[in-house]
Amino acid sequence: MLQSSDLKEWLQKEIAKLDKVLLILATQDFPVSVSKINEIAEADGFRAMRKWNISAILGASKGKAVRTTGWEITDTGRMHLRTLGVSSISPAAMQVAVDLRNHLAKVTDTQTREFVEEAIKCHEAELYRSAIVMSWLGAMDVLQKHIHQSHLAAFNAEALRVNTKWKTAVSQDDIGKMGEADFLDRIETLSIIGKNVKAQLKACLDLRNGCGHPNSLKVSVNTSAAQIEKLLQNVFEKFS
Repeated sequence: MLQSSDLKEWLQKEIAKLDKVLLILATQDFPVSVSKINEIAEADGFRAMRKWNISAILGASKGKAVRTTGWEITDTGRMHLRTLGVSSISPAAMQVAVDLRNHLAKVTDTQTREFVEEAIKCHEAELYRSAIVMSWLGAMDVLQKHIHQSHLAAFNAEALRVNTKWKTAVSQDDIGKMGEADFLDRIETLSIIGKNVKAQLKACLDLRNGCGHPNSLKVSVNTSAAQIEKLLQNVFEKFS
């Protein structure tokens, strides 16, 4: 959520000690040690942090940072930095990413986790077209897995009824050979999703297609947040 190139400017501002330490953590993708935090601060011209008790400051952060293999910022900490103006992303839009991270903890499938985690990171980094594409891929992965595990025979029967050239699917990859719009039609016919849900998902698919190809389409943080929220409520929370 914060680029390393912006950290130097932020460290010179008149803000709380905790905020400055959180800002450093926000530039890191992995837990970091106190010595690493000091090293980063000094590299950006802020040597005063050496005199601080960083562990005590973070320990009293009320959940804005946690210590695992090192110190790392939490979603609460990220939301706090948003209120300082660290990024233009709104607190409401950030909450969508927080909700998706909370759901991510329940996802056991490795491939699905990777799709969803990348979508969250893209949204937080304000790469909204990428977030829309990755969140859709994650949702399709969830739906295809659900069909493969619980409705494969019925799905194949319906697919063959509509298209006599359909080759019976055995694996999830086989299911993925069907066009996504057709896939949504088939599972709506089987009452796995309802008519209104299908309409919402097709709108998500249209947006994904717009974002996934070179064109002049512009998308905002609110567009990305709305897409992720729809998929969270209608796919991730229901089927994974």
